[in-house]
Amino acid sequence: MAKTSVIARSRKTPKFSSRKVNRCFKCGRKHGYMRDFGLCRICFRELANEGMIPGIRKSSW
Repeated sequence: MAKTSVIARSRKTPKFSSRKVNRCFKCGRKHGYMRDFGLCRICFRELANEGMIPGIRKSSW
């Protein structure tokens, strides 16, 4: 989980647009970010397994 100071700093508008960093809204992680859901891969998996994300099921074949 990212520090609260890092999360707060990322919410400010950056000086240059290329400095914008997408972060998970749940934990603040910046790597493994899924743009469609606004979550990192870890939080996505947790919520998907709990059935909290509509339309997402664990695949099995």
